[in-house]
Amino acid sequence: MNIPDDLLYSKDHEWIRIDGDNVEIGITDYAQGELGDVVFVELPEEGSELKQTEPFGTIEAVKAVSELFSPISGLVSAINSLVEEDAGIINRDPYGEGWMIKAKLSDVSELEGLLKPEQYQELIKE
Repeated sequence: MNIPDDLLYSKDHEWIRIDGDNVEIGITDYAQGELGDVVFVELPEEGSELKQTEPFGTIEAVKAVSELFSPISGLVSAINSLVEEDAGIINRDPYGEGWMIKAKLSDVSELEGLLKPEQYQELIKE
């Protein structure tokens, strides 16, 4: 199971990469593995408002459809059109080309509630 050390994680299996007050969000290797072959992803439009723990889109796999939950509050600054065209990128490279959205963080204190890599590892062991 790939759990990069430079990311933070949500209990809903999303990851977040921080660059100042800008963040990149996607789903974890564990999540894509549990879903199976991802066939479709629905993402918000640029400029949409994100609220921590609330849905921001959906992901559809052969086995199931799941909501995507935002690990932070902020404004969507970019969407990854590649995953909209070829959702399988999420399976192949969940932490690289498989990112889903970028956002401008509105409340830095929300980062304190996210999981560090070791904590996420414990979560998925349960």
